[in-house]
Amino acid sequence: MPKIKPKRFHLVSLGCSKNTVDSDSMAQLLGQAGYQSAADPRHAEILIVNTCGFIGPAKQESVNTLNELAARKKSGQLLIAAGCLSQRYGAELMQWVPGLDGLIGTRRWMDIVDFVQRLRERPHPAPLYHLPDEAATVGADREAHGVLRASVQGASAYLKIADGCRRPCAFCAIPLIKGTAVSRPLASILAEARRLEAMGVRELILIAQDTTDYGHDLGLKEGLATLLEQLTVAAPRIDWFRLMYAFPGYVTDKHIATMATHPQILHYLDMPLQHGHPQTLRRMRRPANIEWVHNTIGKMRAAMPDLAIRSTFIVGYPGETEEEFQTLLDFVQEIQFDRVGAFTFSFEPGTESAALGDPVPEAVKQERRDRLMVAQQRISLVKNQAQVGKTLKVLVEGQGDGLSIGRSYRDAPEIDGVVIIDGEVPAGEIVPVRISGALAYDLSGTVEMKQAQVVSTPISAN
Repeated sequence: MPKIKPKRFHLVSLGCSKNTVDSDSMAQLLGQAGYQSAADPRHAEILIVNTCGFIGPAKQESVNTLNELAARKKSGQLLIAAGCLSQRYGAELMQWVPGLDGLIGTRRWMDIVDFVQRLRERPHPAPLYHLPDEAATVGADREAHGVLRASVQGASAYLKIADGCRRPCAFCAIPLIKGTAVSRPLASILAEARRLEAMGVRELILIAQDTTDYGHDLGLKEGLATLLEQLTVAAPRIDWFRLMYAFPGYVTDKHIATMATHPQILHYLDMPLQHGHPQTLRRMRRPANIEWVHNTIGKMRAAMPDLAIRSTFIVGYPGETEEEFQTLLDFVQEIQFDRVGAFTFSFEPGTESAALGDPVPEAVKQERRDRLMVAQQRISLVKNQAQVGKTLKVLVEGQGDGLSIGRSYRDAPEIDGVVIIDGEVPAGEIVPVRISGALAYDLSGTVEMKQAQVVSTPISAN
């Protein structure tokens, strides 16, 4: 068996991109303290799983991952559960995963080094907890000196602009886990954008539980639009700024104008709407003004005819009738979203929706989800076929076997489609691709060499 090397950690990050940022921030802090990352858990002294506890399947994946590591844990290794599941379930998680040595919550990622040191120095093997008093720390997310609140993945980076959420969605456990919304200081975000620019990042993806709420707690009016405007000035050599997780009802006219008038800001918006029937939305405690959705998307498409809009929906919410679901189907047909994600309702104890139970049978939920996705596939195919003959700028992410894979402005990483390019192009370049083929999710094409020289030179770090 490989000998355990001191001062090495193995970190598994589960869940969304917001979790990935927290994981990378913890890894940076551990690196500053002299720890080295180990890809193989057998070679690490410290095992960390940054868990996800948003919905049932994510919770189960986290528990399974922790149990797998616990079962293989050797003498001298320490297993830590971090993140959402730890914050939400606390000591209960210790019962699900025998062998856990410590719990650290979502609002204390910045204390990971001290917590690890305490675990290593403890006089007896009793588990340690770092889950501070709820009332005293709601929304706490201190800035950590020298740590990027970003996750760099190739030429793209996720940058967290806020944490927590103050929206009252009945089905969502995020406020229970993260607390209320806390925006990061504008100056910190701008400084990090400059650092990422210097590292050669070409796409900056802004994330939060609700990006449209940015700055509310700081007293900023039109905080997101202000942030976007200042980012384009602070980091002018970042080619693309992509916006995720906009909340319906809070996409303002200034926000639309800012997107439309700054070339760096992609004409792409991710706005989870969750349903298309007003009564279902009211039970969800979500914005139920469907007319606002039509009007706002109409304004956006008028200002940006090439706008790509993504949304997500929940099917099988308690009380959802066949009529309500049909209204959702009709709504999706009317709006003609470029991208859609669909999820079946997951019963979450402790949320407001828990009082409604989980009355819609799983088979009905799945059948409705399948119908929704089949309908959306037809829409997506037509949308993609409309790109044939056009030239799109594509950020290349990899190549091999005579092909390259990349994404256009219409594609967020991991959740949307890709563009398959004939020929091998270096990763990190942005090249003009003439689209010649279209599937329901992906496009294909060839590099237009006449234009390639203009856009394909990567940014140099300086």
